[in-house]
Amino acid sequence: MTKVLIIEDDSAIAAIERDYLEINDFTVEVAEDGITGLELALAGQFQLILLDLMLPGEDGFSVCRKLRSQLDIPILMVTAKQEDIDKIRGLGLGADDYIVKPFSPGELVARVKSNLAQYARLKGMSGNSTESRIESGPFIIHTLSHRAYLHGQELELKKKEFDLLHFLIVNADIVFSRDSLYERIWGFDAMGDNATVAVHINRLRDKIEQDPGNPRYIQTVWGAGYRFQV
Repeated sequence: MTKVLIIEDDSAIAAIERDYLEINDFTVEVAEDGITGLELALAGQFQLILLDLMLPGEDGFSVCRKLRSQLDIPILMVTAKQEDIDKIRGLGLGADDYIVKPFSPGELVARVKSNLAQYARLKGMSGNSTESRIESGPFIIHTLSHRAYLHGQELELKKKEFDLLHFLIVNADIVFSRDSLYERIWGFDAMGDNATVAVHINRLRDKIEQDPGNPRYIQTVWGAGYRFQV
């Protein structure tokens, strides 16, 4: 059974999240502060973490950064703050998705299921043990081991950064809107915020472009979206 860890200091919200996830056949544990949540996350075999932003002991940003350095599982940040700077900061630390309070229990469950399904699809690769190698200009992508190289140097990419680069490379010269990229990479149709795509595009540019402010590979098509060119 899929295990989810909820790190949330509001007991009423945590109870609602736990109840709806358990109704949908998830096994759930709850931590009420950042320090305990971090310890449980690193010690337990969880498949997904719901991480509140404002936590006693250690805030969600700090916990997210430490978890991402050691765990490769979906992390969904949950917060009452709606300012874009908080979203950008959380995603920049490695969170996979972002959900703003108040939210419906149905939306929460849908987000959890979608992130898990997307993660399983990308990791499982249909059980095929044969490495797939994609070459495009100076880029080499190994789809099974999730490794990417530029001019022979391995790129240090987080999971969603790799997924986005892989998708753009195999669909070079095609323009994709932010909503379209969100649906393709995150696995559900426009349930999140455009900041999610924009942040990951900027993070990718920082890692693959010689001049991120004047990108060569990931180009902005104003009013339309993004296009990858080699």
